[in-house]
Amino acid sequence: MQPLSQLKAILHSKRANIYYLEKCRVMQKDGRVLYLTEASEQKQYWNIPIANTTVILLGTGTSITQAAVRMLAQAGVLIGFCGGGGTPLLMANEVEWLSPQSEYRPTEYVQGWLSFWFDEQKRLRVAKQFQQQRIQFIRQSWAKDKDLQLEGFLSEDDDTATALTGFADKIERTPNVTQLLLAEAQLTKRLYKITVLRTQTDDFVRNFDSTDDANAFLNHGNYLAYGLAASTLWVLGIPHGFAVMHGKTRRGALVFDVADLIKDAIVLPWAFICAKEGMSEQEFRQQILQKFTQHKALDFMFDCVKKAALQPWDKPQEGE
Repeated sequence: MQPLSQLKAILHSKRANIYYLEKCRVMQKDGRVLYLTEASEQKQYWNIPIANTTVILLGTGTSITQAAVRMLAQAGVLIGFCGGGGTPLLMANEVEWLSPQSEYRPTEYVQGWLSFWFDEQKRLRVAKQFQQQRIQFIRQSWAKDKDLQLEGFLSEDDDTATALTGFADKIERTPNVTQLLLAEAQLTKRLYKITVLRTQTDDFVRNFDSTDDANAFLNHGNYLAYGLAASTLWVLGIPHGFAVMHGKTRRGALVFDVADLIKDAIVLPWAFICAKEGMSEQEFRQQILQKFTQHKALDFMFDCVKKAALQPWDKPQEGE
């Protein structure tokens, strides 16, 4: 088995891989983690580069050995059990993950997080900062993604620019999290409308239980984003329950808050584009993971969470 120091050679924020596996057995063999598939006449082994992996989603027909889990934990890989096609996550009411048990993670971030979390106004300020960063990520990723631009997604288009600017202005005026959630819902509705217009899917209705490609791809892409968010929080040692926006009903809601930083910029447009082009589930997943890497989504999540945790929130905002 490889030494732990070698397994941790790649920082989590720089890791590229998320795996969704189904109808296979995950095991440890010769110091490596493999998954075994059974073809018509022979068994095939495939290596998982665990040092460059953030999350593994285990779908239908999978099993995993204790030795494989031990190696994945050593490498800091999160494990989630899900249904077919990557959804639903079987613990979706909590959106929790099988996190590696490691006491040797930084304490400064959770201490910084708790220094503001019990103050409602400071929590609101962090939520507002997250929403501004969400807008920033949409603008910067759409501005440099030539593939998206070819599909008509331009951040400077009138409808998109108006939606983003209007939401940015509303953010600073909202007096509480409830109003911020309402403003966020209005932005999401407008972004859906823009995306439907660009991809000419006029009959679309958002339904988490629907089996049409656009809805299925949205669910799948969102769970991949949740995996990245959960990995970010685990590495930084911040429990999922200390949310700044979604925490009223779900104990794991900080995962939602962090995933929202990148979902609209990447998952939303590509779910519709891939559905329009008739892509398979696997092709969609490959496209989303490529875009996560291209736009350094995991890096962005780490930067946003670390900034919120270490920022001196006792200092008043401008205009206060």
